[in-house]
Amino acid sequence: MTLWTFLAAQPAYLMTLTALLGLLVGSFLNVLVHRLPIMLERQWQREAQEVLGQPTCEHERFDLCLPASRCPNCGHQIRAWENIPVLSYLALRGRCSACKCRISPRYPLVELACAAVSLVVAWHGGTGMQILLLLLLTWCLLALSLIDIEHQLLPDVLVLPMLWLGLIANAFTNFVPLPSALWGAIAGYLSLWSVYWVFKLVTGKEGMGYGDFKLLALIGAWGGWQVLPMTLLLSSVLGAVIGLCLVRLRRQSIGTPLPFGPYLAIAGWIAMLWGDEIYTSYVQLLGF
Repeated sequence: MTLWTFLAAQPAYLMTLTALLGLLVGSFLNVLVHRLPIMLERQWQREAQEVLGQPTCEHERFDLCLPASRCPNCGHQIRAWENIPVLSYLALRGRCSACKCRISPRYPLVELACAAVSLVVAWHGGTGMQILLLLLLTWCLLALSLIDIEHQLLPDVLVLPMLWLGLIANAFTNFVPLPSALWGAIAGYLSLWSVYWVFKLVTGKEGMGYGDFKLLALIGAWGGWQVLPMTLLLSSVLGAVIGLCLVRLRRQSIGTPLPFGPYLAIAGWIAMLWGDEIYTSYVQLLGF
């Protein structure tokens, strides 16, 4: 009996393992979301200094492994027992063990959110390989959403490998046939690219970034061109509703740019998991 056969026959074990894995990945995503933009900024600075012939600034090693995580207030190095997802935050009562400075609740919330969406993917079902691939896609979309919210940036270093992984996965027909995935990637990119240029020609302003084109191409590479209309519709509705709520609460002005990546990610994820069911329910509601 293989591990997947055992887990498929014991849903409780599968859900427990998925939840624990989601918590651990969520803890890693907290590191990724914080450090990756800084790593990219330093890389761009070095490249710009080389092009301009200026001396490059030497920084201490800073990547996803080093230096060890520290309290931003007092520099206390976080020990292993202080880094257990959710439990450490509760045990420390949300404060640094050294200086008692408050720890942002974002960290346990991201860990819980990652566990929750991972459970949804496992509950949705599929073959072992399909669930594993969907988990990877889900974690990447979550990381991209968080980075875009904080920095209005969708890093190529995350988007492009996942786009290629979607095409490779569908070469073995894990989700859709390869031609659908290929045209999904092409149509996903060109659709928002066209909107971008039409908007720019009409208004003289940039309505979105190139990262949004690539993210929709990523979604098309995984779900095929069939998921693109629903993704665009849902993301537009989400963006309009949340944007109006932020304006109404006076947290944003009408002219403040808002990241579109999280709405695309959420809509694409929903379309990947429940697109067929939503479409069928809609057709039945119309009486066709």
